[in-house]
Amino acid sequence: MDSIETNTMTREGVIVRLAEINLQEEAIERTELESLKQTFYKLRIAEVEAARKAFEEEGGNPEEFIPEKDPYEDRFKEIMSAIREKRNAIKEEEEQERQANLERKLAIIERMKELSEAPEDANKAYNEFKQLQAEWNEIKNIPAAKINESWKSYQLYSEKFYDLIKLNNEFREYDFKKNLEIKLRLCETAENLANEEDVISAFHQLQKLHQEFRETGPVAKEQREEIWNRFKAASTIVNRRHQQHFEEIKEREQHNLDEKTVICEIVESMEYDKMTSFQDWHDKTEEVLALQAKWKTIGFAPQKLNTKIFERFRAACDEFFKRKAEYFKNLKNGMSENLEKKRAMCEQAEALKDSTDWKATSEALNNLQKEWKQVGPVSKKYSEAIWKRFISACDYFFEQKAKATSSQRNVELENLEKKKAILEQLNEINKEENTSEESGDIIRKLMKEWNTIGHIPFKDKDKLYKQYRKVIDELFDKLNLTTSQKKLSNFKSSISNKDGNLYREREKLMRAFENMKAEIKTYENNLGFLTSASKKGNSLVIEMNRKVEKLKADLLLIQKKIEVIDESIKEE
Repeated sequence: MDSIETNTMTREGVIVRLAEINLQEEAIERTELESLKQTFYKLRIAEVEAARKAFEEEGGNPEEFIPEKDPYEDRFKEIMSAIREKRNAIKEEEEQERQANLERKLAIIERMKELSEAPEDANKAYNEFKQLQAEWNEIKNIPAAKINESWKSYQLYSEKFYDLIKLNNEFREYDFKKNLEIKLRLCETAENLANEEDVISAFHQLQKLHQEFRETGPVAKEQREEIWNRFKAASTIVNRRHQQHFEEIKEREQHNLDEKTVICEIVESMEYDKMTSFQDWHDKTEEVLALQAKWKTIGFAPQKLNTKIFERFRAACDEFFKRKAEYFKNLKNGMSENLEKKRAMCEQAEALKDSTDWKATSEALNNLQKEWKQVGPVSKKYSEAIWKRFISACDYFFEQKAKATSSQRNVELENLEKKKAILEQLNEINKEENTSEESGDIIRKLMKEWNTIGHIPFKDKDKLYKQYRKVIDELFDKLNLTTSQKKLSNFKSSISNKDGNLYREREKLMRAFENMKAEIKTYENNLGFLTSASKKGNSLVIEMNRKVEKLKADLLLIQKKIEVIDESIKEE
């Protein structure tokens, strides 16, 4: 049966055809058996994939799909086993027949030897010799290992007999010429087989040509070696192509076996104890399905291992899907527990939804929502409904809260506009090149006003405060610089009016310098213990940082005053 026929068969048809093969008396073709076996398993795989698709279309979870037991597999294996036994019996019977044929041919050779060694009786024995040749040609298969040896003996004594026989020259030449024409045709046909695309067919055709060559009588003695060498050379080419073909098949099948072995090892090495989530099993299932798809693209392994490697792969896949089914069965039980937990949480949310204690209830519902996320999944059948029930209760409360607090929202918006106006004034002052003491008073007044303004919308809070802090820091940097420069200038003027006691002034500044350094160090140590986790703590940290910056600016001013005194002393 060819591939076109098997591709249109059902698995029942495969079993029917195998049953027919099992009943037939003639030899069983291995090619057809392999084709039927591959068709059977391909159809089984297609059925499983169709069942999987139907399961998913009906709303089933792909991870929970388990194929039904194959109702045909036991019958298939039973018939295949019977066919194998029958093939073995046929092979044994054929071997016995070959051995019997060999014995008959050896007896013929022995008789031909006797006739070829009795030259005085050669002419009388001619008819018997022809009868022996006819009987030889009727005998077909013998053991392959004995073909060449027996044929060489047959040819030896045939040629020896013809050399001895005393036939007239005309008859003898006619016989040789006729045999030469046949053997030349056989040589030409064998040479043309080198161009035959189907190397298997070419090899089988060559065997028939060899059979005919052996059955054909001898040619003239001077032509025997030449005609045989020509035929043998053509045969060598065909045999070499046949051998290379099977070596390539063997190499390809070994490569396929190696690939399939790697796939088996991948599936067998699955770390089931590490698959602890739906996503883990989903990812591994995709991996196994991809390996199964890859398997289909790989050709046959060596015949004696092909079925074995497939059974190994199927066993590994069956184990994976069995473990997966067990996991989802346990998961389903866990989902039932999760459903009960979520129903209880729905009841809690529904009990709180009418509360007017906005702060406490908001906190309670937020905690419930966090707890909801920690509870595992529920069945897809209930997941959407239970979620809608829970979120509806939460949404109802927060909608009521929003309505109740809408007036507070308006106040926050008004406060936002006030703070934006203060920020705009501070930015205008910051654009001035020189920041005077008068500007500093205005800045402090605006800061005080900023702090008296109440809450603003939460989403604007951080952004606006960062802008405010930035401009304040820049303004105070300018104020500190301006004040320091003014104080240093006044100090330089006062030095010239001193009564010469510069050393006493310098000692006073040095004491102030050391005290200020100690004060800065104290502030910095205190800052290391403060936290900005609360609003109050954050405000305190900012204020202390500003004091430290102010002290550092004053410290720098004192240092410059000391330098002025040192220069004055040096000039004196």
